[in-house]
Amino acid sequence: MQHKFSRIFFIGLLALLASSCDEFLDVNTDISKPQTASAPVLLPPMLSDMARGEQFDSRFVGQFVQYWHNVTAGSTYEAHGSPSSDANAEKWRSHYYAIGLNVDLIITDAEAKEQWNYAGVARAIRAWSWQTSTDHHGDMIFKQAWEPGRFIFDFDSQDQIYEEVRRLSTEALELLNRQGEASTTAILARGDLVYAGDATKWTKFVYGVLARNANHTSNKSTYDPRKVIEYVDKALASNSDNFLVPHAGNNTDDSNFYGPLRNNLTVYRPSTYIVNLLDSVLLPARDPRLPILLTPSLDGKYRGINPGAGDPTNSAAASSPTKLPTLFGTIVRSTADKGSKFIFRDNATFPIMTYAEMQFIKAEAAIRANDPAMALTAYTNGIKAHMDFVGVTAANRDKYIASAAVVKDASALTISDVMIQKYIALWGIGAAETWVDMRRYAYNKDIWKGFALPTVLSSDNGGKLIQRARPRFNSEYVWNAESLKTIGADQPDYHTKEMWFALP
Repeated sequence: MQHKFSRIFFIGLLALLASSCDEFLDVNTDISKPQTASAPVLLPPMLSDMARGEQFDSRFVGQFVQYWHNVTAGSTYEAHGSPSSDANAEKWRSHYYAIGLNVDLIITDAEAKEQWNYAGVARAIRAWSWQTSTDHHGDMIFKQAWEPGRFIFDFDSQDQIYEEVRRLSTEALELLNRQGEASTTAILARGDLVYAGDATKWTKFVYGVLARNANHTSNKSTYDPRKVIEYVDKALASNSDNFLVPHAGNNTDDSNFYGPLRNNLTVYRPSTYIVNLLDSVLLPARDPRLPILLTPSLDGKYRGINPGAGDPTNSAAASSPTKLPTLFGTIVRSTADKGSKFIFRDNATFPIMTYAEMQFIKAEAAIRANDPAMALTAYTNGIKAHMDFVGVTAANRDKYIASAAVVKDASALTISDVMIQKYIALWGIGAAETWVDMRRYAYNKDIWKGFALPTVLSSDNGGKLIQRARPRFNSEYVWNAESLKTIGADQPDYHTKEMWFALP
């Protein structure tokens, strides 16, 4: 009996030791370093990357749409080129990697805890990311995206991605409206650095995504301007609803990508086009936003650069009276002053969507719906909202509204009037949306009066203007080359292929 007990004890001890060894040898588990993160932890870096992805690629798109130009003549991007590199493909990385599967992690955590607002926010971000990414690149990897164990990924057409944006937006709206003890403002506020946990503002943001989605297809027979107006009316209702990503501005880790500390815009100067729009050259009144958005040379005059021409004053001494100032608001970049201009400060918030933009979308749709009175109201609201947003005084704002630069007669308001004011309101912050507009209207100089197309185009273009950015080079052209051939992305002029959204 004693031997039998000893044998049982010995077998039990071996089992216990084996179990202990398994736990000891599990080097992938560390109780001091959790392997999963909660939704409030995952959300802030995703919000930050929404801004970073937009800003990173806007450096290049900003040259297509002539927000700014390079101080060195002959910029590839100003010639509408698309070199084989990862430049102008940060949206791709942001969508698939930085935001990517983190959306699913938030959804899994949120739904397990019945935090429906987090689950809705995650879907809203993915819907926005699909929208802005496909508008940038066109065909993308959709059906097989994030599929484990796959090394080759097929591309899907843009119309399918537009449909996915609508599907995700619908789900987001349902979840953001779902009530429950775990879906409180306080809980969402733990990770929500933009709206401080206000789910109603996230709902407005989703409708803003839907408004963009519906308005971008304005060339198609299925376009419904009344649906666009409906979405806008449910979207951002004032500047207090603007989607603004904050930056602390203390160091390179928490500073605005556009600020002098990060040093990402030092080689750019304002375009002649934006200077002429604001400085009473193309419009019959000087815009009070001029000194807020731009900086004059030391002689007090505002100057810009023409596409491809470079800055002839770049090598001049800082004391030169005609030297073009930086976008930061200084003659020479300085990290000491933290910048002083508009969105080019280290601690500036960066807008992902604004009320002003929504009003210009509504104005365009109202013109197409043959409702001139509604169009004029939305157009005027858009101008006022942007002026208030950038800090124009009420007196200067009202003086400009009363000037000949702003249309007063509803029957005289044109698409060109709306799009020019929308261009000004998006300058610096909305290159992606401005590029969509220009491609929808085929870079029409009758819409953007005074806009000069580049006189020299990239040798790969075959005389055509740029329509899309190539997929990210290192992830697709290196590892997924065969799939690229199916959409023609292996051809040197792929970037000139028209987008689905712009086609009839």
